[in-house]
Amino acid sequence: MRLILVGPPGSGKGTQAKLLCERLGPVYIGTGEILREAVSLGTPLGRRAKPYMVNGKLAPDDLVNEVVADRFSRDDRPDCFVLDGYPRTVAQAASFDQVLRQQFLDLTAVVLLIVDDKVIVHRLSGRRSCPNCKATYHIIDKPPKVAGVCEQCGSALSQRDDDREETVRERLRVYHQNTEELIPYYRRQRLLREVPGEGAIEKIYGTLLQVLNLQAGPSC
Repeated sequence: MRLILVGPPGSGKGTQAKLLCERLGPVYIGTGEILREAVSLGTPLGRRAKPYMVNGKLAPDDLVNEVVADRFSRDDRPDCFVLDGYPRTVAQAASFDQVLRQQFLDLTAVVLLIVDDKVIVHRLSGRRSCPNCKATYHIIDKPPKVAGVCEQCGSALSQRDDDREETVRERLRVYHQNTEELIPYYRRQRLLREVPGEGAIEKIYGTLLQVLNLQAGPSC
């Protein structure tokens, strides 16, 4: 199984990708996490990426392509994987096609999670996380018992820069301008599968399995 998950920011790509990996066995590859880690560590790659991420803009194709190509050229290159957050443009998709050809790998499918923009703004702008234990909350849907305080470790919760409402709206604008081009690109390759991304996480996951004709047990 080799999947790409596509959808607007906050559509649940990361959540569904991690469920697939935990339950079915493929390797999770999240370019967003890789870039955020580089930003927090202050690496050269992170310094290049930070201005784009803080302002809700896409990192340049060459920067992101370099991260992904490096991951697939390593000795621990995965044969089965779920890719979250990449590709985001047709140029990135073309670059990844070349990486896959070089590694003699074929994609199983590209899953599009469909979520309305209003739902995305609600989800992301209300999200809070613990910088210490990484627990996540939502000020309306999943508030902590004490406002602003993590229930797990007592640390002060924070809002990521790219979860601020004005940044979320900019991220959505960029998504519609650039990433939606991937839909016809992968549809022409007969790889695209569409899954509603609103509702309970387990219901979305079940629909995803049905669309992909996958069983609930390990497949990799």
